[in-house]
Amino acid sequence: MKVSVDRSLCYGSAECAHRAPAVFAFEDGYGVVRPGGADAAEDPRVREAVLEATEKCPSQAIVLTE
Repeated sequence: MKVSVDRSLCYGSAECAHRAPAVFAFEDGYGVVRPGGADAAEDPRVREAVLEATEKCPSQAIVLTE
């Protein structure tokens, strides 16, 4: 799964970093994918957290592709 954050949509709620800290970080007021974070998302437990973060993102800024 490829994970990215559309910075043009993100308004910095940090919901992603709270729900999936192995994949997301909060930098300069925006959610970002940590280096290697997409690789971590292959773990089933982390993948579940990423899916939840994507669903709960209030700005719908998380983009997932297979």
